Amino acid sequence: MRRTVQFQAPQQEPGEREGAGRPEPLRTEFGFDLPRGYVDESGTVHRSGVMRLATARDELVPLRDDRVRENSAYLSVVLISRVVTRIGTVEDIHPGVIEDLFASDLAFLQDFYRRINAEGHTRAAVSCPSCKEEFAVDLAGGRLGES
Repeated sequence: MRRTVQFQAPQQEPGEREGAGRPEPLRTEFGFDLPRGYVDESGTVHRSGVMRLATARDELVPLRDDRVRENSAYLSVVLISRVVTRIGTVEDIHPGVIEDLFASDLAFLQDFYRRINAEGHTRAAVSCPSCKEEFAVDLAGGRLGES
């Protein structure tokens, strides 16, 4: 059974600037765009999706899975399938769907999982290879070249 919890931000006081002196509200779901995309049985490519924050149960239950016991590398497949709630129009995300992703998409989701669950955000620090200027990019943002 999957539970979804939505948290609402407190009401803004009149005259108060948005975000001024106040922490961001807790986000439990994060959108993403896969680098290549999931190709379903009909050949449709699905790229955008949603991953929710993991619970302790999400990290413990896969350890009892026989597939994980036989092959520890399968842990990430089961874990990712528990926290991804949608890829494109596909909402029934199970290990079989994650198995059918391209390797680059699975690697992206593993890094995305680590970022939102360990670091609490989807931003990554990068530097320009030409001018060496450092800046942050949002991994959950659109495709390259889009703003």
